[in-house]
Amino acid sequence: MEIRGNTVAVLTSARLGIVGGLFTCIAYPLLLFAPLPKHAVFTLAALIGPALGIASFGLQQVLDLEGMRVWSRLGAGLNALAGALLSAMLLVQLAVGEYVAGGKASREVVAVWLGLDVAWDAYVGLGTICFSVAMLRHPRFGRAFAFSGLAIAVALLALNFYSFPTPPAAAGLVDLGPAVGLWYLAVTLQMWRSLSWVRERALSTP
Repeated sequence: MEIRGNTVAVLTSARLGIVGGLFTCIAYPLLLFAPLPKHAVFTLAALIGPALGIASFGLQQVLDLEGMRVWSRLGAGLNALAGALLSAMLLVQLAVGEYVAGGKASREVVAVWLGLDVAWDAYVGLGTICFSVAMLRHPRFGRAFAFSGLAIAVALLALNFYSFPTPPAAAGLVDLGPAVGLWYLAVTLQMWRSLSWVRERALSTP
């Protein structure tokens, strides 16, 4: 019963992680590009941070089935904090937009969400580095995911710190946010493809 309970818990965590990951990867481009109703935008902005935290917890549970647990747990913790900062940044932007009602926000107010933007990038970049290290010898992820995640995360951090407080894209550099999103989408799909492995591995874990 104990092993079965553990298997159910791990599978549930992995499935929730997949749902959270898909929600995050879909919600972010919708917020940026889709002409959504105002309350739908507010809802997505509020939920995207918790969804990232849930996705990261599910990924941690999958990675923990095959060692290097320190790195996976650091990744989950850092990404959960990144999710909180992401929702905070988005909601600050939306709240300011509501108050100025079509006007222009002051530079001081804009600086608040620019700082939150870099903070969220810093946490998700460090979380991605930790997850990438945990994936290095994992049978369902391995070097392809590890090295690509490391490269994207290190470049994201370097560009954000170099151009601070101006976002990299506004400073004439490259915005690596879409690359990070695509990497996590690939990770989420690989988790989905790995559910049978997760079940078998969880059953064999005492």
